[in-house]
Amino acid sequence: MSPSATLAVDAKAKALQAQGERVVGFGAGEPDFPTPEHIVEAAVAACRDPRNHRYTPTAGLPELRAAIAVKTARDSGLTVEPSQVLVTNGGKQAVGNAFSVLCDPGDEVLVPAPYWTTYPESIALAGGVAVPVPTDERQGFRVTVDQLEAARTPRSKALLFVSPSNPTGAVYPREEIEAIGRWALEHGLWVLADEIYEHLTYGDARHHSMPVVVPELAGQCLVANGVAKTYAMTGWRVGWLLGPPDAIGAATNIQSHETSNVANVSQRAALAAVSGDLEAVAMMRRAFDRRRRTIHRMLNEIDGVTCIEPEGAFYAFPKVEGLLGRPLRGRVPMTSAELAELCIEEAKVAVVPGEAFGAPGYFRMSYALGDDDLVEGVRRLGELFAQSAS
Repeated sequence: MSPSATLAVDAKAKALQAQGERVVGFGAGEPDFPTPEHIVEAAVAACRDPRNHRYTPTAGLPELRAAIAVKTARDSGLTVEPSQVLVTNGGKQAVGNAFSVLCDPGDEVLVPAPYWTTYPESIALAGGVAVPVPTDERQGFRVTVDQLEAARTPRSKALLFVSPSNPTGAVYPREEIEAIGRWALEHGLWVLADEIYEHLTYGDARHHSMPVVVPELAGQCLVANGVAKTYAMTGWRVGWLLGPPDAIGAATNIQSHETSNVANVSQRAALAAVSGDLEAVAMMRRAFDRRRRTIHRMLNEIDGVTCIEPEGAFYAFPKVEGLLGRPLRGRVPMTSAELAELCIEEAKVAVVPGEAFGAPGYFRMSYALGDDDLVEGVRRLGELFAQSAS
């Protein structure tokens, strides 16, 4: 298994900060806002309640499962019963459980690239084989049905579908989602739809849930989600998996042996989050939107860098191929990974190289950080890269 590249970059940045360096970190996808106060207060109260000091059902607190079902219908239009909800230790466990249920040894999962670093590793842990389907900025980093059909084989078992996308910020329009969903339905493929960034879309872009757009697909579709990105709760570790009863039952059995229930205090906090309004979410989205436009503009002002405007999540995915092969501070970076090393060593700016996402020649840069830090970090990169152009 390979370590998480995003967490490795974040750890290196924090180590340098501990040494007194002023590092600007564009690595981890983590909102810089505190968790809303009413959610924190719910956790404080939960700590004092002896009911939360004991084991609870593996699938989650019954009231949280019911609230997630209500929230899902409210936010995406997908109707599920509480029994179709499995509460997991963050979105990663939801993804891991899903692939453990879907994959027999050798089963192939179609994975549009660029992809989040954890997906191929979760597939491999389940005994499956990740089959990357490359996209690029010319197609808006959105995979087509023709590409998926070309990658399909008799071993194809499932499709991973992510919109809004980590790492590119791409958001699929409804008609493309419908076409892909109907293609999966026609060929009997399962779909794992990761909707963790459902509330983070900008401009005219909108999130659409595939099993809502193609209702006939619901019997062969799993949906992963969680509170981390929407409510600034990355450290609370609460996600969930939705799907047909048999698949959710199997995933619950797996979790019962791996971790049992999610920490009850975190579940009570998540209950306050999903049961509340979206006022704090709207505030954070406005800030991300402002930062999105700033980072897009500043990156495109750097000679050798091009970046399409992200439509969702909180990541920019600039192309840096134009900087490769140029002398820079006595070295000649030939890959985006080597260039990323130079960025943190010479400019004290942490970025994640595209190699981690199956897309060499790019950087992933999270703009979920303060406005001043964002501007300072891109400014440093511009000054560093200007030396390679001269």
